[in-house]
Amino acid sequence: MRFRRANPNDPPKPQRSTRGRMAITAVAGALCVFAFAPFGWWPLEILGLATLFYQVLRSSDVKAAGLIGWAFGFGWTAAGTHWLYVSMHNYGAMPAPLAAAAVLLLAWAMGFYVALAMGGAAWLRKRWALPLPAANLLVLPAMWALFEWIRGWLFTGFPWLSAGYAHNHSPLAGFAPVIGMYGLGWLAAVIAGALLLLLHRTRLRAAGLIVAISVAGVALSYLHWTYPEGKPISVRLLQGNIPQDEKFNGAHVMAALKLYQDAITAAPADLIATPETAIVMLPQQLPPDYLPGIAQFLNKTNSNLILGIPVADSQTAYFNSAIGIPSKLGTSYYRYDKHHLVPYGEFIPFGFRWFVNLMSIPLGDQTSGRDIQPSFPIKDQRVLPNICYEDLFGEEIAGQLNNPAQGQKPATMLLNISNLAWFGDTIAIPQHLQISQMRTLETGRPMLRATNTGATAIINGEGKVVQQLPVNTYGALAATVQGMAGSTPYILWGNKLFLALAALSLAGAWFGAKRAKNQPKAA
Repeated sequence: MRFRRANPNDPPKPQRSTRGRMAITAVAGALCVFAFAPFGWWPLEILGLATLFYQVLRSSDVKAAGLIGWAFGFGWTAAGTHWLYVSMHNYGAMPAPLAAAAVLLLAWAMGFYVALAMGGAAWLRKRWALPLPAANLLVLPAMWALFEWIRGWLFTGFPWLSAGYAHNHSPLAGFAPVIGMYGLGWLAAVIAGALLLLLHRTRLRAAGLIVAISVAGVALSYLHWTYPEGKPISVRLLQGNIPQDEKFNGAHVMAALKLYQDAITAAPADLIATPETAIVMLPQQLPPDYLPGIAQFLNKTNSNLILGIPVADSQTAYFNSAIGIPSKLGTSYYRYDKHHLVPYGEFIPFGFRWFVNLMSIPLGDQTSGRDIQPSFPIKDQRVLPNICYEDLFGEEIAGQLNNPAQGQKPATMLLNISNLAWFGDTIAIPQHLQISQMRTLETGRPMLRATNTGATAIINGEGKVVQQLPVNTYGALAATVQGMAGSTPYILWGNKLFLALAALSLAGAWFGAKRAKNQPKAA
């Protein structure tokens, strides 16, 4: 593949080896970490994808294209999720060499998604004899995005650092309520392919496409898919800032109980929310007057509480849960059970107990809750919790809004309770905040975040952080929040529209190739 006609008098250029191309794309993939929070240099991701596509197009065969793609995925994951080392070594007591090897093994595995995407794209280009514009704009972006989507659900999914998250503040953000996070990743790849065509004879059309996508995204950002419902509620989001090495330590558990009791009863609010597992004891293990004393305060001040706490239904079934204690005494407690569990941290995949036994992780073999669970009604609003890792799965949250449980009306605001102290003071915290921002863009709902060490924040329905506590501090974030009703296209269709567009891209490339093949050759 050449972007210009070679001069016959030019000396031949040596072809770069596959290993050389792998080194280039591994570095390009690693540099894409700067496209995400806390850096936010989103154009770097598009340049990184353009580098990947260029090296794949210049590769010698399908196998080489796959290896080049694998190197990009390896660099992307290793750089972007290096903080997993902290959870496994610093807090999980795994030996440092094994923790580092586990991070690299994850990156090695995630690289195969990009390998299959790029190898598949190279195979389709060769089989269909595609011209450069079709490969750049139709096949490569579609294959990239489809395998990003597959990475998000296969083997329970690992969509952390998916490409679309980098664009919560880019011109593409306006597309989020329509085609979701994966759709944004696809559009970023289309722009990357178009950038390469700026050196091709189709440069004007490529430039026009880049401008058209960007302008459309900005225009869509002015559309309001949802609308205010009911009166705003007052909220207090608690950030206990309990060090992870003390959280499950028996010598510190009673101090944590007192800390959260004092924080909860410090001031009233329509909704008070604690982080995930703010209380590490089961309800029946708590002092007899602990929850009743808090309930008395809630009744006296007309407040409601969502409390992160493990709950056991039997000796073999326990859940990472949030219980809601309403203001009215005698009313049944609300309960939400985490349903999308973290592999190795909250459930043990078959055959990997030996790996989990290398770490010291409490609450490591949990039971999954139901996929669809009711929201917690508070005055005019309905609050739908999700717990930590569940925030990564936009289609699951959209599904609960589109088909609410028990005949309820859809929730008007979202609540994420998390404990990211597992990852120390690393980029995992701002990355997770950025993930929450994408959920608000997709659903048009505000997101409340109550976390142990950060980022405790309030995000409005347009994806903007309107208030936030400093990370790694103790405090309470108080605000008034307006709930939103109505449905975005993403709530109604989830990823279906994005998948249809990706499939149409591949179908368009096939049809164009078939039509070109059937055209009579000029005499």
